[in-house]
Amino acid sequence: MSKELELTHLDAKGQARMVDVSEKDNTAREARAMAVIKMLPETLQMILEGKHKKGDVMATARIAGIMAAKRTPDLIPMCHPLMLTSVKVELIPDEEKSCVEIYATCKLVGQTGVEMEALTAASTAALTLYDMCKAVDKGMVIDQVQLLEKKGGKSGHWKKET
Repeated sequence: MSKELELTHLDAKGQARMVDVSEKDNTAREARAMAVIKMLPETLQMILEGKHKKGDVMATARIAGIMAAKRTPDLIPMCHPLMLTSVKVELIPDEEKSCVEIYATCKLVGQTGVEMEALTAASTAALTLYDMCKAVDKGMVIDQVQLLEKKGGKSGHWKKET
């Protein structure tokens, strides 16, 4: 197996392990991820008009995404605890597609990347929207959870092709 295709979280015996990053340089690292939650037009309108009984659904989802990024190693077993320097979660409603696009950006200066933190932030924000609106729309769909871009570290800059 080529070095590029090796699964770094498995040892020589195929057992799960946390990657040793102690020899890596501290560098500026950034990752951007997204998720989309599709819903009924009426559900999106209720959110946009602020008529949800539970309050500001978008603000709650944004905070949940930020909190989730900070707790990623508690959820994903092989993730390192990281000292994040920035977490931004942006929720963009699209009335034409009846969805909310969620973008999460995480940054730090450290020895390992922040892709999992950005993915966790975006997906948790989507899950929070689902949780808060499920009483009126159980058919919502969370879709397109994906890494869009990562910067820094040994592998450098990567951007998803559109």
